[in-house]
Amino acid sequence: MRILIVSDAWFPQVNGVVRTLSVVVEKLRAGGDTVEIIGPDRFRSMPTPGYAEIRLAIAPKRRLTQLVTDFGPEIVHIATEGPLGWAMRALCRRNNWPFTTAFHTRFPEYLEARTRIPADWSWRVMRRFHEAGAGTFAATASLRQELTRRGFTKVRAWTRGVDLERFHPGEGDAWSGLPRPVFLYAGRVAIEKNIEAFLALDLPGSKVVVGDGPALPALKQRFPQVTFTGYRDNGSLARSYSGADVFVFPSRTDTFGLVLLEALAAGTPVAAFPVTGPIDVITDPRVGALDEDLRAACLKALECDREACRRHAEAWSWDACVAQFKAALVPIR
Repeated sequence: MRILIVSDAWFPQVNGVVRTLSVVVEKLRAGGDTVEIIGPDRFRSMPTPGYAEIRLAIAPKRRLTQLVTDFGPEIVHIATEGPLGWAMRALCRRNNWPFTTAFHTRFPEYLEARTRIPADWSWRVMRRFHEAGAGTFAATASLRQELTRRGFTKVRAWTRGVDLERFHPGEGDAWSGLPRPVFLYAGRVAIEKNIEAFLALDLPGSKVVVGDGPALPALKQRFPQVTFTGYRDNGSLARSYSGADVFVFPSRTDTFGLVLLEALAAGTPVAAFPVTGPIDVITDPRVGALDEDLRAACLKALECDREACRRHAEAWSWDACVAQFKAALVPIR
C-alpha cells in the first residue's frame, strides 16, 4: 500500500511522537509498504513560541498539495493537529478522501499551562479536527474512555512498543559517583511535564534529570543540588535508565509516556501519579508505584522487582503496535 503520513512532529525534533512514527515507518517499509512522511522539514517554518526546537510549517497548502499529488497516496494518516495537519485535513475534505488521525498530545492542557487559554475552548477545536476523519487513534484504554466522554465518536486503539534490544538491564552503572538511591527523570524538560513536582520532593540519595527543553535553565537555577545531564541518546540513555534505582514520571498530561516502557525494559521500576499513561502501563505492583503522594510512590518503588520490570516490558511489542496501526487505516479507494 502507498501510505501517506503527515505530521507536524518530525526530525530533527526529539519526542515520543517522532520516535513512534519513525519506528512505524521503518517497519511498514520493511514489510513492503511504500510510505511517505511529510513533516515541517520540507517547508518554510518558524519556531514555536516558547519552544524554539519545534518548528511549524508556514502557509503549507500549495507545497503540501504538490507533494501529495506527486506521491499519489492510497491511504492518508494525519498524526498531529498543527499547520500541516489542518492543511492535510482540508485537502482530504476537498478530495472527499477518508483519513485517520491520532491523539498524541494534550494540547488543551499544554496551552492552558502556557497561555491561560481555557482548556475547554481548545478541546472543542480538537474535537472538530478529529471528528472530520474516519478514526482517531489513541494509545491507552483510559485515554480512549476520556476522549469518548469528551464527544469523540470514532476512537480506535493503537498501542505502543519499546526497543527491547536497545533498552535492557546490565548496561553498567551510569551514576556510580552519586549517593544512592538514584531517582531519575528522562524526557523533555518543559512546564507541561511537571518536573518541579519531582525535584521539590524530600527524597534520600540523588535526583537526576536527563533531557533538554525550555524549562531547563530555570530548573537548574532553582534546584542546584540536582544532576542535570542534558540530552542523551542511544547507549548513554540506556545506561541512564538501567543505572537508576527508580524512574520518576511526574507528568499528569502525557497520553502515554514511551519513557515508562524504556525504563521498565532497563529493569528500573516507575513512580508516578495515577493518571492516564501510568495507570495503563504500570498494571503490576511489582514494577512500580502510583500514588497522588509522589514521594510515597518513589519510596515504595524502591521495593519493586527489577526482573519483573523487564518481563513486564517484554509484553509491549513494536511489531504488534505497527500491525494494529496498519489494520486501523482506511483506504481512499
